[in-house]
Amino acid sequence: MEPYDALDAIDVFAAATSAFECLKGTLATADTAVLAHHELEELIEAEGRELLRLLFQAHLDGREQRERERAAHHDFGPMRGRDGRVRPHCEPGHSRLLACMFGTVTVRRTAWRGKGLTSVHPADAALSLPARLHSNGLRRLAVLEAVRGSFDLAKAAIDDRCGSVLGKRQAEQLVARAAIDIDSFYQQQVPLPASADTTLVLQFDGKGIVMRPEALRPATLKAHLTQQRAMRTRIAPGEKPNRKRMATLGCVFDADPAPRRPHDIIAPPDGRTSTRPPRPGPKARAKWLTGSVIHPPEHTIAAAFDQAEARDRDHIRTWLVLVDGARHQLDLIEDESARRGIEVTTLLDIVHVSEYVWAAAHAFHPAGTPETEAWVASHLTTILHGQAARAAAEITAEAHSRGLRGAQRDAADACVRYLTGHLDQLHYDIALARGWPIATGAIEGACRHLIGDRLEITGARWGLTGAEAILKLRALNDNGDFDAYWRHHLAREHQRLYLSPDQNNYDLTA
Repeated sequence: MEPYDALDAIDVFAAATSAFECLKGTLATADTAVLAHHELEELIEAEGRELLRLLFQAHLDGREQRERERAAHHDFGPMRGRDGRVRPHCEPGHSRLLACMFGTVTVRRTAWRGKGLTSVHPADAALSLPARLHSNGLRRLAVLEAVRGSFDLAKAAIDDRCGSVLGKRQAEQLVARAAIDIDSFYQQQVPLPASADTTLVLQFDGKGIVMRPEALRPATLKAHLTQQRAMRTRIAPGEKPNRKRMATLGCVFDADPAPRRPHDIIAPPDGRTSTRPPRPGPKARAKWLTGSVIHPPEHTIAAAFDQAEARDRDHIRTWLVLVDGARHQLDLIEDESARRGIEVTTLLDIVHVSEYVWAAAHAFHPAGTPETEAWVASHLTTILHGQAARAAAEITAEAHSRGLRGAQRDAADACVRYLTGHLDQLHYDIALARGWPIATGAIEGACRHLIGDRLEITGARWGLTGAEAILKLRALNDNGDFDAYWRHHLAREHQRLYLSPDQNNYDLTA
């Protein structure tokens, strides 16, 4: 490598050197000797950011100077664009702005031109510059801040750290752009292997996101526009605002078997004793989340099955699917497993089952009484022993014997219909004996974390692109894959912008 000329190197870094000397001089004066430490921090942060910007600018100027000298000596071969056509003429002095972590700098470089052809800037490829104003480091910071909190908070955090280099609308656009390679990233990921006796668990659930009217599904939008409200200023009890679009979330994880008994789940009516503490349940590990508000539920279910198959290509492990009992989800899961030729065991979430049993219990006993708790414990224990049909028959018989009517009978009948309608998914005796999980805590937590904590913040109204990007990026971050994904994303961005190998057919450092 040919060294830079000493005088040129001094010249390009002169402004940065002067800024450093100025800051050093300021810190050595009597005025700063009386400042508190936090005041010194603020001073050094503000002046230091400008120093870093000047250093960055000086480095870019040095690269441009070197490129200009080599171009003057005709030190490059034929320069081709992405269309493969040669640009015969070089023209130095072209510039563009780049907003970075330290402020805004100017990137000056040489353009290769040809009549009727777009200009080619090889230095852009060497620097892997983005298509728009903001640097990749600033884009990364914007994404990380935006997936944590609102776009307003993200802009404020960036302003504090980097100065005024990014607007709110620009942050929204950067986040949407940042999510475009997530699907391709996971298609090439290879999950860590697990032993054959490790249970492969899949869970699915849905949660609504408040959308702008144009982002609603057609049926919801029609209901929203034609709805006749009882009151003008607020929603009456029982009315739906019809402002949400349902997102589907999927979760895949490994779980080592942890056998249990029904009384490890439900305490006996007379309480537990210290001589027989409950056995712990299986723990989720290597958890992977996905979700979508744009695509239909079958798309998310297929993505989760793809992840599961990547973990068990030979289908030698036990596949367990846990859901809340929604019939359309059960049908989609059955169709997907049949299409792939995979045998899966489907269980209903025991917490959803218990809610139906509790609602029925209030038809027979007053709420908040020991009798209600004992009634629930008795029937849930029967269900956990794999005898859901017996529990349904006992509830029906008791409702007849007590002559329940009205809302009380409706609650008892709803519980019975839920149990008898899902008998094939209530084999908890087998699940407990084999050490499987029986609750959908992982996907319920994902709904609260991925959607509730960000997409449901007060006043948020989402468009499709923004909601999808935030949902996917939050899932990616929760999976612990953000750093690996960002490297993949930058590589793909470079390919999209500088696809032709001839675009970067010389070494600027030679």
